[in-house]
This record gives sequence, structure tokens and C-alpha cells, in this order.
Amino acid sequence: MSTPRRFDRAHTDDLASYLAASPSPYHAVAAAAERLRAAGFVELGEVDAWDASPGGKYVLRGGALLAWYVAEGTAPAAPFRIVGAHTDSPNLRVKPIPDTGAEGWRQVAVEIYGGALLNSWLDRDLGLAGRLSLRDGTTRLVSVDRPLLRVPQLAIHLDRQVNDGLKLDRQRHMTPVWGLGKPREGDLLRFLADESGVAAEEIGGWDLMAHSVEAPAYLGRDRELLAGPRMDNLLSVHAGVAALLAAVENGGSPQSVPVLAAFDHEENGSQADTGAEGPLLGGVLERSVRARGGTAEDVARALAGSWCLSSDTGHAVHPNYAERHEPGHHPLPNGGPILKVNVNQRYATDGRGRALFAEVCDRAGVPWQSFVSNNALPCGTTIGPITAARHGIATVDIGVAILSMHSARELCGAEDPALLASCLATFFTPAG
Repeated sequence: MSTPRRFDRAHTDDLASYLAASPSPYHAVAAAAERLRAAGFVELGEVDAWDASPGGKYVLRGGALLAWYVAEGTAPAAPFRIVGAHTDSPNLRVKPIPDTGAEGWRQVAVEIYGGALLNSWLDRDLGLAGRLSLRDGTTRLVSVDRPLLRVPQLAIHLDRQVNDGLKLDRQRHMTPVWGLGKPREGDLLRFLADESGVAAEEIGGWDLMAHSVEAPAYLGRDRELLAGPRMDNLLSVHAGVAALLAAVENGGSPQSVPVLAAFDHEENGSQADTGAEGPLLGGVLERSVRARGGTAEDVARALAGSWCLSSDTGHAVHPNYAERHEPGHHPLPNGGPILKVNVNQRYATDGRGRALFAEVCDRAGVPWQSFVSNNALPCGTTIGPITAARHGIATVDIGVAILSMHSARELCGAEDPALLASCLATFFTPAG
């Protein structure tokens, strides 16, 4: 019998807890902000004046979070070291008029968000989570983290060819059931009002989504894999928070300003006020410089000297579909972070970025792998090229290799999250 691989599970255990606590982007940033506050970070309001005091700061906007640390003596033109990630994942989101049904079943009308693997949502116990927007202008997080919804698959007896190719109609086949009887207008809203402790008439809007209620779990004979939801891309958000806290544990360095930028809406193009293509990052970086007495010249100098690691999940080689991968690049779980390259700028990495990443991994003592797509298959993209183009910041696309990307439940190596966090913490800490 072989000896199981041994590694420090503390980070991966904590990731599993974070995934379970973050069924929506709003919960993900709330959980991250709680960790930052516990470490002494202070929340800043976007409508408030910012001062030049050193220390950890963060801004929340919807499902996005930006956090940074200014050490004592940091010059206004000091460059930024940015880790970029995103908080959203493909899923099923509740429509504006949610109460529907047919043939004696009560159902919830949903819209497909992002590039979801639809079949992964079938016959799975689902909860509901998100935020309720109240008429007084406040919001309330809500999470029903128990079996509430289910998208039932058609029995094989009624579709004998289903195993020859499942075809799902997004409108007709993906509506979950949640009970029996006739649909009643306002029923779901009243239920969620009771769950969250507010009156239904106080609710003016909502942003709600389904999530799998199955807990993250170690997998395999040697428990060397982790299965769980929303790894794309809460794995990177969690690693970024851990790295930022580790990098500033001893007061940080005045040579550069470490920044964690966790955006929403990456899965549908980033074109939102909380997305990477919006003004949030640029506005925060500029205000940080000006709060320290900087000028427009200092802002330009700071951005010109900055680097960004855009951290998102990538594809591990699939043992059943190896032909879909580039033959010379087969990343494996627990092989360390991957460097993502695409010469058509679907990823922002270039030769300078490769050199920077190799140097960071070497300093961290972390192994790393290269990823590039098969030429015959279209390549995905990330916030990396958007960040580089919008802000003129040198950007490198990296991540962790996983299987089942965009599924309701994904799979990664149990060692990789900690290896990524170590890499990011070293990136935040300038050499020398």
C-alpha cells in the first residue's frame, strides 16, 4: 500500500469553509471583509473623503471588494502590486417575476447566468441565496442553505436516446420545482422575507441565485483532491485574502502597495459598475494616491510601475478527453499554479510576465506549470486583458488547474490552493 501524500490541510480546510459560506458574490465579499476587519483593515465609503493614514483599507460595492495596505512612509508614486480575481460563478438566477409552475407543480422562474454547464444542475439539491434590496435603501443578505429547489431530469423511459446526446432547452427544461399546487404571486418573496426577518412589503428588489447545498469535500483514496462549488473563482479570492493578510502581517513594505481586486460579473463580460471593465479599480487606485498627497503625475507613475497577477482557474488535463488539450501542455492538480498564455491576448501574459512569475514562484519555493489552449479550440478569457488595456498595468494571467470548470461542483488538487496563496503572498512582498 502506498503512503498518502501529506500536506498542510489548514489552508484547504479554510477554503472549504469559505466556499460553503459564500453561496453568492455578496456573501463572498462579506465573508472576505470579515476576515479583513479582524486583521485591522478599515472599510472606506466611496462617498466619504479619504485620508492619508497608513494601514489596511477596503471598499465594498455590491459583489465586488477592493482591499489594499499602505505601509508607513509609502510615497504617493509607489507602484501597486495587484491580485485580480472575481466573485461570480455561472448559475441559475431568479427572474423578476419568479412565481411560476405547470401541471400542478410550483416552480421558480430562473435565468441562466454565464456559461453554466447546464447538466450539472440537474437532479441536484439546491438552495437560494443573494441579497434583498429594501425600500429604505439598505440591503439584506439571505441564504437558504438547505434543499429547496430541484431541476428534475426526464426519466430515461421517456427519452430513450438521452445517453446519445442530452439536449437541454434553457427556457423549458431548466425551471426548478419547489413544491406542489398552483403558483401564487409573491409566494417566493414572502418565503424569503420570513427567512431573512423582514416584512415582504419592505422588499423593493432582489438579486437571487441557486446554489448546490452539498458541502465541499476531500475526494480520492488519499484525499488529495477537493470537490466543491464556485472554485471558479472563489478559490482565487480566498487565496488573495490570505496572501494579503500574510504579506502585511509585519507592517508591509513602503516599496509598493499590495491590492486585492475581487470583481463581480466576470462570467458575463465584466461590463458592470462592479466588473473589471468598470471604473472601480482605477478610481480606487487614483484616490489612494491622491489621499497620500499625490498628483496626476504620481498617479501615472504609480500605474506605470505596477504589476497585476490576474488569478483565475484554468483547465487541468482531463484523463478522458486528453485530445482536447494542447499536446505539450498538460497541467495536473497539485503541480502548482499555472501560467496562462494566449498570443491573441485572451490572456495578458507576455515574456516579461513569465519572467516575473517564475521569479515569484522561485522565491516562494512553489512549483508552477504552463497552460496554453489547443489551437483547434477557442480560448476563454479573464479580467487580465481588461485590466491591462483599461489601466495600462502590466498583467500576468495565472491560476489553479481544475476539472469540471463551470459545473455546479468543480474539482481541484487539495495542495494547489495553499501553493497559490504562497505565490501571491510572495508577489505582494517585493524582492530585497
